Amino acid sequence: MSNKTSQQYDSALSKCKTIFENKTLDYGTAWRILRPMSLTDQIFIKAKRIRSIEESNENIVGESLDNEYIGIFNYCVMALIQLKFNPSVEDELDTKQVFDWYNLITTETKDLMLKKNQDYGEAWREMRVSTYTDLILMKLLRIRQIEDNDGKTIISEGLDANFQDMMNYAIFALIRKEEAA
Repeated sequence: MSNKTSQQYDSALSKCKTIFENKTLDYGTAWRILRPMSLTDQIFIKAKRIRSIEESNENIVGESLDNEYIGIFNYCVMALIQLKFNPSVEDELDTKQVFDWYNLITTETKDLMLKKNQDYGEAWREMRVSTYTDLILMKLLRIRQIEDNDGKTIISEGLDANFQDMMNYAIFALIRKEEAA
């Protein structure tokens, strides 16, 4: 696995983190009231928009698809925070605590990517960006099924792994799109 991948990952992650931090400073942690299922639906909306634009080649709203991938990444982080640190309806959480949780989850997710990337030989570099969108949508369908089963699986990975995979697909899309620019 190349150092280039790690650096590109960190660069894309930095963009996601900056947006997350700035939105937290603007809006606070109001998202903590959302149940993980609601966050799953938010991710679904973003992924469906990306796919719709990929298929139609029309972007009427004009917002960047990069922003949608960043949104997917950050909503996945929020979902993992909700799963790990119990949802709360508190008026406001300490931003330092939320940023610490963000860093913990993104570090764990990058570590997972590095391990998988070694095993898969950076196969993601040869995939089409549209495939990342499809994989995100597939993971969302899996997550919805797991949520409908009260979080239980028989043999499959749980919610955490699926959210982390979507985070990594979103980062891969951002890297590949930047390389193509």
